[in-house]
Amino acid sequence: MAKNTILIIEDDLALNEMLRFLLKRNGYKTMQATNAGDADQCLKEKLPDLILLDWMLPGMDGLEYARKLKTHPLTIDIGIIMLTAKGEQEDKIRGLDSGADDYVTKPFSTNELLARIRAAIRRNRPQQSGEAVICQDIVLDPQAHTFRVGRQYADIGVKEFELLYLFMLKPDRVYSRTQLLDKVWGKDSYVDERTVDVYIRRLRSILEKHGHHSLIKTVRGVGYRLSTS
Repeated sequence: MAKNTILIIEDDLALNEMLRFLLKRNGYKTMQATNAGDADQCLKEKLPDLILLDWMLPGMDGLEYARKLKTHPLTIDIGIIMLTAKGEQEDKIRGLDSGADDYVTKPFSTNELLARIRAAIRRNRPQQSGEAVICQDIVLDPQAHTFRVGRQYADIGVKEFELLYLFMLKPDRVYSRTQLLDKVWGKDSYVDERTVDVYIRRLRSILEKHGHHSLIKTVRGVGYRLSTS
């Protein structure tokens, strides 16, 4: 019996077909697209459980399309694995920052890809549907995915939002990098602890723009906390 449905977005037709064959052989249903427009048509027919997204697509590239998916209420919770030949650490950060949940570098082992697919599907749960949380003049609404400081709404990335929401749920609690990885990226994530530091810097940069330069504190040798003092 088929398990989850995976949308393959890959403009290399041979690789697209190879992925379809691999996934079908391992019990997955598949949909196929070669560009963002084709992918949009697939999403109108059925929402998949996971998307394999090539970075270098014709027209709208994978980074831009991932951002689009993560800002639409119907697709924000769909897991994305970015497929790319770009293997530098900064490229990985850019891919994850676009909203991708994982990042696989070409050429890849089929066994590794399947393991990452299983891990992504296990940890792919809907966004937390709790009530809005407030700290000082900051309001986070997880249902609407909005970030407001005073009366002003501002932009914030998916992972930065999740980190701040976690901190605001339990102010003054100290989280280690490992705990933040588990809670925001999932226990099965292949992301390393350096990525947590990158996103903490980005979150601080966002907060500093709104007068909260010292809200997220570093606890030396332990991790990070949200300071209410």
